Formats: sequence, structure tokens, C-alpha cells
Amino acid sequence: MNKDTAHSLSSPRGTSITLLVLAILLTSATLRAPITGVGSLIGQIQADTGLSHTMTGMLTTLPLIAFAIFALVAPKLSRRFGMEWTLIYCMVALTAGIAIRYFPNTLALFAGTALIGSAIAVCNVLIPGLIKREFPHKVGLMTSLYTSSMNMWAAIASGISIPLSNSFLGWRGSLSSWVILSIVTTLIWLPQLRRKPAKISSNGSVTSRKSGSVWRSSVAWKVTIFMGLQSVMFYVGITWLPEILHEQGMSPGKAGWMLSLMQIMSMAGSFIMPLIASRMRSQKLLAASSAALFLIGFGGIWLGLPSFAPLFIMLIGLGCGTTFSLVILFFSLRTRTAEQAAELSGMAQSIGYLLASIGPTLFGFLHDRSGNWDTPLATMVFISLFAIAFGFLAGRKGYIHPE
Repeated sequence: MNKDTAHSLSSPRGTSITLLVLAILLTSATLRAPITGVGSLIGQIQADTGLSHTMTGMLTTLPLIAFAIFALVAPKLSRRFGMEWTLIYCMVALTAGIAIRYFPNTLALFAGTALIGSAIAVCNVLIPGLIKREFPHKVGLMTSLYTSSMNMWAAIASGISIPLSNSFLGWRGSLSSWVILSIVTTLIWLPQLRRKPAKISSNGSVTSRKSGSVWRSSVAWKVTIFMGLQSVMFYVGITWLPEILHEQGMSPGKAGWMLSLMQIMSMAGSFIMPLIASRMRSQKLLAASSAALFLIGFGGIWLGLPSFAPLFIMLIGLGCGTTFSLVILFFSLRTRTAEQAAELSGMAQSIGYLLASIGPTLFGFLHDRSGNWDTPLATMVFISLFAIAFGFLAGRKGYIHPE
């Protein structure tokens, strides 16, 4: 380590950056875990509340609807209060939402879930812009750390939800246990209120373009649709795959760990992909081949081959991780400024999650109407073809504004 590096790490600026990285990583942990933990507990929630498959699907659909609504206002909140203050407010709201779900009535379950989704939505939008602003030369590395941390904690949530629910906590306590992590994360953000944002160079993040022009960009729409399609795959997977595997003969505990395996593979994919993609001029083949993993994975589950189920789950997980991290990376690679990155992030996550919000509920509805999982799984195979096409289009080199 040279003297300059040692000095930067030991300086107040270096300490502040270290805390910022820690805050980003802890925030990423809270953006998936409170939602992915629901999938493993679907059976217990239905048994205790008497909810239908369609209504249970709303537990993962509600956050997506909130994502779609609040992603649009996130850039405005950031301009009004600043990124750091907005993120802290959201962490407080997230903590409240997780706590509300502990109360023993169905209304609290859905109200807490909606509040959780609203808070996560704003964080989802602002973190990529914050990364572009503070780490303009390390976007690939920070995106890799951010998305892989998110998926790692999602995997942990999927794996420990049932063991926690089988303890004295019950399924409500299992869902509410994440309040501890959200409180710690909120406290870690507090020192960031004292630091000044990184100075931006002339080709950095001061935009002169009118806010909203991102909506007229064809590149932005390609990224947005790709975002929506890959989100459908992920949220359908975490909601229904455990129950599908259980009906195919797998024990509930093992089915829950299959969901955890999916998240582990997602974590691996989300860590590796940004490091590779950020060094390439075009990501079209990477995006298309990543989306093709959904076709193989959901197609294999549809065929009903129990002995190959872990392989298909791994492929779905790898597809989730690689496509999601590519989308997050596109927010930086397809924009020239931090403000543009936030605008693209808001647009893509609003429209993208609106598309994704249809997934879990529609999947449950198709099962309720058909009485089996064949029709829903065939639908996923069909949707994966569009994901491949739009992944190819979104991966082409370019910017949301040509100049």
C-alpha cells in the first residue's frame, strides 16, 4: 500500500467513504430480505389467515405496486431533501413497516407490506444515482457489491424464514425479525449527513437537460421493459416456487432451502456480471444469454423433473442475479450524469415494477382457475422469450440522450 492510499483510508474523507460503502451494503440487505422471506412462509400464512392464492400473491404484489408509484417521486424527493436525508427517512419508514406486520391481523400484514414497499422503492431508485455520484470510476465494482449483498441477504431470508417461524416467533415474528437490521442501517446512515457530496467533473453529473426527457428516449424504454420482465421472473419465483416444488413432492423445509439456493446463485451472478459487463463496449449478448436462463429454468420446472429441480432452480437464480445487476448497471452505463441515472432508475423501476406487479397475482390466479401449475409455468416460458429479446436491445451500447 503506497502512502497516498494509506493517507486516503486514514483521512476523514476515507473514513466517511468507508461508512458510506457500509451504509450502501446494509441498505441493500434491507431491500430484499423483508420481501423474499414471505415466499417460504406462504403455506403458513394461508393456513393461519385463510387467504386465497390470489390474495396471498398480493403480499409480494403490493410492494411492486408501491415500487411503481414511489419510484416516480424518488428523484423529486432527492432534489427536495437531498439523497442522504431521503434515504434516512425511508429507512425509518421501512423499520415501521416491518414492525407493523407483527400485529395479529390481516390488515396490519398488508398495511405493513405496503409501507415496506414504499420505502424500498425510493431506496431502489436513489442508490444507483448515489453510486454514480460518489464512485464515478468504480461503478462496476460498487454495483457488484450492492447487488450481490442484496441477493446474499435475500438468500439468508429465504433460508431462515421457516426455522424462525417454527420457533417461538411464529411466521409473524419471522417476518418482523428484520426490524433489527433496518434499525442498525438507519444509524449507519446518520454520519453521512455531515459529509459533502463528491465533486463532479465537467463530464460528470450536472445535467442541463429538462427533467422528464428520459421518457422520450427509446434506450430508456428498452431498459425499462427489460427491467419489468426480469422482475416478473424474480418475484414469481420467490413467491410460488416453494409451493410448486412442494406439490411436486418436495418437503416444505427443502423447498424453502431451494429458494435459498436460488438466491445464492443470484448473489453469485449479481457479483460477477457487473465486473464483466462494465469492461465491455456492448452488453447485448450478456443480457440475452442471461435472460435465456429463465427459459431453461422455468421450462425445466414445467416439465416436472424432480431430480433436476435443484439445477433448474440454480439456473433461475443465476438468471435473476445477472439480469438484475445488468439493469442496475445500465442506469449508469446508459446515462451521462448522476441526475440522469436517478431519472432513468425512477422510470425503469416505476414502469418495470408495474409490469412485475402483475406476475405473482396473475400466477396465483392462473393456478386457481386451472387447478394446476402447468398454465402458469407455460406463461413464464413465453414471457422469458420477450426477456431475451429486450435484454439484447437494452444491452446495445448507447445513452438515453445521444448528446
